[in-house]
Amino acid sequence: MSTAIHWFRRDLRLTDNTSLLNAASAHDHVVPVYVVSTWKRQHRWTGAPRQEFLCGCLEALAKNLETKGGRLIVLHGEAEKVLPELARKIDADAIHFNRDPDPFGRGVEEKLAAAAGRLGIRVHSHKDIAIHERDEVLTGSGKPFRIFTPYSKAWLRLDKQAPRRSVARISTSPDIHSDPLPTLPTWKLKSDAKIIDAGEAAARRRLSRFLDGPLFEYVSRRDLPGEETTSRLSQDLRHGLLSIREVHAKCAEAAKGATAAQRRSTAAFINELIWREFYMQVLWHWPGVLDHEFKEDYRKLKWSRAGDAFDRWTAGETGFPIVDAGMRQLAATGFMHNRVRMIVAMFLTKDLHIDWRAGESWFMQHLVDGEIASNNGGWQWSASTGTDAAPYFRIQNPWSQTARFDPDGNYIKRWVSELRDVPSEKFCEPPSPGDRIAKAYPKPIVDHAWERKVSLELYRR
Repeated sequence: MSTAIHWFRRDLRLTDNTSLLNAASAHDHVVPVYVVSTWKRQHRWTGAPRQEFLCGCLEALAKNLETKGGRLIVLHGEAEKVLPELARKIDADAIHFNRDPDPFGRGVEEKLAAAAGRLGIRVHSHKDIAIHERDEVLTGSGKPFRIFTPYSKAWLRLDKQAPRRSVARISTSPDIHSDPLPTLPTWKLKSDAKIIDAGEAAARRRLSRFLDGPLFEYVSRRDLPGEETTSRLSQDLRHGLLSIREVHAKCAEAAKGATAAQRRSTAAFINELIWREFYMQVLWHWPGVLDHEFKEDYRKLKWSRAGDAFDRWTAGETGFPIVDAGMRQLAATGFMHNRVRMIVAMFLTKDLHIDWRAGESWFMQHLVDGEIASNNGGWQWSASTGTDAAPYFRIQNPWSQTARFDPDGNYIKRWVSELRDVPSEKFCEPPSPGDRIAKAYPKPIVDHAWERKVSLELYRR
C-alpha cells in the first residue's frame, strides 16, 4: 500500500487539480497538506487582504476534503523542511505538487527536491497553473517571445488539454497531526477590507455569472469601472479555486453557439488569459524584471523620491477623482478595476514620476488577486519599461479617461464620498488653477499637462 503527499499551494480546489489527481491515481493513499509560511515583518509580495482570502479558501478546502473522506493537514514552517519530515513519519513514497511560475516558489521546489532526495522520497511536479508554461510557447528559433502578439498567435495554435474531473475520494489517517487553520493573527495582520467571498464554490458561482452574460459584452463594457462587467475571476485563478483549463474550455464552448459580436467578446476575454500566461513566461525567462526595468535603456531613469506625493496617492487624496476612487476601492475591498489600475499606475509613474516598484509593491500588499507576474507586467507596461509596454509618450490623461469610461461619475461617486453630490462633468476636466472640485475635496496635487511634458523629457533623456 503506497502513500503520497499532495502539497496544496496555488491550487486550492478538488476539481481538475493535476497534481492531486495524479497522486490519487498512482497511490493507494493521499495525504493533502498545506504549509503555512512564517514571516513576521511586512511582506513585499503579499498583505492582509490576500492572506484573509487565503484563510477563507483553506477553510472551504478543508470542508470540501471532508466530504471526500479526507482531512487537510496544516503544517507551519518551511516546506522544504516540514514536508520531507512528514513524509518520513508517515512512510510516504512521494510528494506531489503543482509547479509555481515565480522564482520564489521555484527556489522552494528545488530545496524540497534536494531534501526529499536525501531521504529517498520521490518528488513529482506537475503543470497546472498555466495552460502552456515555461518553454512550450517559443519562436521559430526556439527563443522565448518578447512581444505579446506573436506569442498569443503561437499560444492559440497549440492544442489545449481538456479539464478533468474532481478527485473521487481521499482518506486521511486521523493519527496524522495537523496544526490549526491559519487566521490573520497568524501573521500578525489585521484588515478592514471587505473582500470577495472565498472558496471553490464561490469561484464557481462567479464563473457561472460571467458565462451567463458579461462574457458576451466583454469588448464593449469591460472598461467601465462603474458596472459589474468583468469576470472577477482574477483572485480565483491566482489561488487556484478554478482551473485555467476549465475557464478556457467553458469560454470556448460558449463561443460555439454565439453571434459574431459575442465571439469577438469571448476572444477578447481569452486574450486576457493569454496575457496572464505571457507575463508568467516573461518572469520565468527573465526573473530580473522583479528588480529592474525589462528595457535596459530605461534602467537609468531618474525617479522622484516616494515622499508626500506617494502618501497622497496611496490614501486616495490626489485631487484627481478617478485616481482617488481607484485607490479607495483598493483599500476598501482589496480589488481595483483593471482600467483604473492602468490609470493610477500611469499617474504614479508619469505624473508623479515615482518609481514603478513602489506602486508594484503597494498593489501586492493590498490586492486580493495579487499575481506577481501579472502585477509586474502591468506596472512595467504602464511605466513603459517592460516587454511590449506602452510607448513612453503614451501618457493617459485622468480627466479624459474619466470622460471616456466613467462619464456619469458612477464609479467615482461610489468610492469618493466627498464628490457624491457634485455634477459628473466636473470630473472630466481639471478645475481652474487654485480651485477645488468640492469644498471637502483636495486640490489636484499636480498639473497633468505640465507633468506630461516633464515625463516626455525624462524618457527622452
